[in-house]
Amino acid sequence: MSRSALLLPKASVTVHVRNLVARGFVRRETDEADLRRHRLVLTAEGTRARDRALAALAAEYDRRLASHPQDRVELRRILNVMLGRTESGRTSE
Repeated sequence: MSRSALLLPKASVTVHVRNLVARGFVRRETDEADLRRHRLVLTAEGTRARDRALAALAAEYDRRLASHPQDRVELRRILNVMLGRTESGRTSE
């Protein structure tokens, strides 16, 4: 499992999570190994919202980089390095 540290105060994260739960984007599940912890699971609606957001973001990047094909190639290279991917898009692990 991948773990990332959030640079947000716990109270802020709690507010954001509550909003996501209330909107039906995620649900909380109790961690069976540690009942004090909860896992956040993306719901079907959350998956659709994520997919719409990623499509909109990709379309905006495409629009902005349309007249700069070399910048598009360089951006892809940099993002792949940041994500630990090879040039083919596969993870290097």
